[in-house]
Amino acid sequence: MTTWHWVRHGPTHQKTFVGWRDVPADLSDTARIERVQAFLPDDALVISSDLIRAHDTADAIAGGRTRLRSDPMLREFHLGAWDNWHFTRVSDAYPDLSRAYWEYPGDILPPGGESWNMAAARVATAVRRISAQHPAQHIIAVAHIGVILTQVQAAMGWTPKQALAHKIDNLSVTRIDGPLAASPVPLLNHLV
Repeated sequence: MTTWHWVRHGPTHQKTFVGWRDVPADLSDTARIERVQAFLPDDALVISSDLIRAHDTADAIAGGRTRLRSDPMLREFHLGAWDNWHFTRVSDAYPDLSRAYWEYPGDILPPGGESWNMAAARVATAVRRISAQHPAQHIIAVAHIGVILTQVQAAMGWTPKQALAHKIDNLSVTRIDGPLAASPVPLLNHLV
């Protein structure tokens, strides 16, 4: 069984929605990055989303570990027209749609973007492929809040709304051992 150690990328300090928009992470807290690096298994493979905030965070925590090629299938949710909009602008422009998107995640999607279920299917396809290529190994995957929550949802058998109720902090570690493990998610939003 492949064990996944999901790390949310470093902070971006953005005050607007950030989906596929490519913004850098603030990786200036080197002490924290070193703690994350030391906490993760030394023999793990490292992969990330291809967005710069995840890619650069993965490079920072990789240390001497084998770094796999960044994967666009591990990108954050595609927020379409809402990317780079503040929450209030979205709710003012799309009051019913934005409320439904957050209160009933699943098949509802922003204009030009993807729904929770679409993103979850995309990420699950990548996770299955990577797990098949590297069976019984530890994988450190540096990605985004939405990506990580889709995997917690799948492992725990939750609804999208249940998963969305959980917080995933920047540079936190979420370990997923899989749905057949005694504790499928032994670490959720663990800060080191």
